[in-house]
Amino acid sequence: MEENAKFAEMMKFPAGLLSAAMALMPAFSAFAQPVDGGHARVDLISEREVATPGETVWFGLSFQMDDEWHIYWKNAGDAGIPPAAFWDEDIGVDEGAIGEIDWPLPELIPVVEGEIMDYGYSDRVVLPFPVEMPQSSDGPVRLSATIDYLICKDICIPESVDVSTALEIGESQQPDRENAERIAEALSQVPPLFEGETRLTPDGEAWVLSAAGGELAGLSGNARFFPDTHDIIHAADQPATFGENGLTLELTPGRGEPPEALSGVIRVATGSDPPVAVRISASRGDVIAGTSGVSSSAGSASAGASGDAASGGAGGPGLNFFILIGSALLGGLILNLMPCVLPVLSIKAIGMVQAAASGERSELRKHGIWYTAGVLLSFAATGLVFIALRAAGQFVSLGFQLQYPSVVAALALVMVLIGLWLLGVFNLGTSMQNVGSGLAAKQGSAGAFFTGVLAAVVGAPCVGPFLVGALGAVMNEPWPIVMLVFLTLGFGLALPFLVLSFVPGLHSALPKPGLWMERLKQAFAFPMFLTAAWLVTVLGNHPAAGATAFGAVILAFGVWLLSVAGGRLRAGVMTLGAVLAVLGIVWPVSAGLQDAPKEGTMTSYASLQPEPWSPERVDELVSQGRGVFVDFTASWCATCQVNKRTTLTKPEVLEAMADANVSFLIADFTRPDEQISDELKRRGSPGVPMYLLYGPGESEPEVLPTLLSPSMMKQKLAAF
Repeated sequence: MEENAKFAEMMKFPAGLLSAAMALMPAFSAFAQPVDGGHARVDLISEREVATPGETVWFGLSFQMDDEWHIYWKNAGDAGIPPAAFWDEDIGVDEGAIGEIDWPLPELIPVVEGEIMDYGYSDRVVLPFPVEMPQSSDGPVRLSATIDYLICKDICIPESVDVSTALEIGESQQPDRENAERIAEALSQVPPLFEGETRLTPDGEAWVLSAAGGELAGLSGNARFFPDTHDIIHAADQPATFGENGLTLELTPGRGEPPEALSGVIRVATGSDPPVAVRISASRGDVIAGTSGVSSSAGSASAGASGDAASGGAGGPGLNFFILIGSALLGGLILNLMPCVLPVLSIKAIGMVQAAASGERSELRKHGIWYTAGVLLSFAATGLVFIALRAAGQFVSLGFQLQYPSVVAALALVMVLIGLWLLGVFNLGTSMQNVGSGLAAKQGSAGAFFTGVLAAVVGAPCVGPFLVGALGAVMNEPWPIVMLVFLTLGFGLALPFLVLSFVPGLHSALPKPGLWMERLKQAFAFPMFLTAAWLVTVLGNHPAAGATAFGAVILAFGVWLLSVAGGRLRAGVMTLGAVLAVLGIVWPVSAGLQDAPKEGTMTSYASLQPEPWSPERVDELVSQGRGVFVDFTASWCATCQVNKRTTLTKPEVLEAMADANVSFLIADFTRPDEQISDELKRRGSPGVPMYLLYGPGESEPEVLPTLLSPSMMKQKLAAF
């Protein structure tokens, strides 16, 4: 008994420690260290350490950003993405128990003066949201999620972190005082629902937003409206007037008709801290009396509180919009002269001469219309792919279809088939005498249509210099503007043939058909074969390269057999020809589906041996105080190859790099590469080429133009 008493006495101290530790467990479980996402520390915090069953507890996503970096409000503005939480499936509450974020008042973030305005947060912010606790729990309630957010400075970087916290369920509440204060402060910055009256009134080319009563009565100062949607031009000034009952704001529409209701936040900086901010939903109607009278500079993008930076100018379509459309049209016109497209246009030229020979203007016009339809359909499809991938948060580059060996192999075989047709190995249509007949007209229209499709498809590698700027400008524009740019580029490509089809005076300029046309048709076969050979070089050391070369010969032999089959052996010869033709197509395309060894670069740079690019290698070289030149290129990119031959392999440029102690890195995008895609997206480039030049010891590069010259490169390098 005595020994048992001694043992019990000995156990009192560790048992007390264990009890104390168990009492502290909720506090430790509710505390979580912030997770470093790269340019922000993110944490999931709660106002409670212990919650009671069934109560609603406020949580918050806490962001502490690096200096001059920012994240986005629920409506990011012209460019950006708000933070999003993706909750794990095994959390301790029902999915419906987690409420929506109550967004604190955002800041204005001018990106391009008068053109691009964003809404977001810098330095620190807590995004609060309510969670209903379960009525019963076997242990602590655990919440865990993946937080995706876009964080920007001069560039934008998508970051993702995993956060979690746990909350004990007990009989009485126990606050987490530090985090409760942070969440309470965030909730105090959430604009309350406006109790007064609001109206939205169309007024010529503007919308007038009027608000009366409540917190806005009798105010004056700098006013700004933050919309929940993209119905207005975010970067435009918002001239304001104040009356005894409230205020009016003049908004620049971003769409034709105003919505039935426009919601968002009105903020008035009165000179005191904090500003007055309310959440409103304005229905259409007349301007409210007593809301105007005293004009103010309010609403200017350069005026505001909370550290909003300056911006200005009126938004909306203007000179820049027409320059953008004009550039796309000019790019399409010039595309007719590029080596990627010229061979395909030879087919169209022959079709035009044949149509003109029929003597029927309607036939020639049909050719022009169907060719234009094929071009526009292809560019519209490309635009839809771009818009869909953008909506899905993915990246697509110019000429992306040529990153896939099976597509390249198929295009090469199409070029071979067209070349064989031009040589007369087989005949797709009827004779010249039947050009005017219904059957020939149908085949001619179909041929013109698919010539337009083919011209648009194979023109992708040449389109870079003319579309990179345009796509960069419309990256974050509404989808109608994106589609308009793509369609304008296609219209520019089709315009010369369309004009030739419809202007009567130009019909006579077309030559008369004759033996020369047959010879010219045969001569045009060789640009097709040259294009096929170039496409094979695009494949590099991929298994599909050899398969395409041999497959083209097999395909040609099979097509020839089909064209000459006759007599008693006709059935057997045609069967053999069909088998060989199918084999010649299936073998290269299936070989294109195989994986290829990773390549640092597909092309030679004379005596220079560039290194493969990686962000880590750039950081390493920059930390050594060296300059770095990065060539984002691809073997299928015609602009890249032109720059390489005219500039990047020139001895004087390479010598200037060596003298400036600049390392040369290659980012080869010939095949899909997620790391390169991320870098292109990060830099706002819709594709290759992209050229980055880092100064000695500088972490941020200069983005060079897509068309290089030796003099420009030597001038840039001489500054080091």
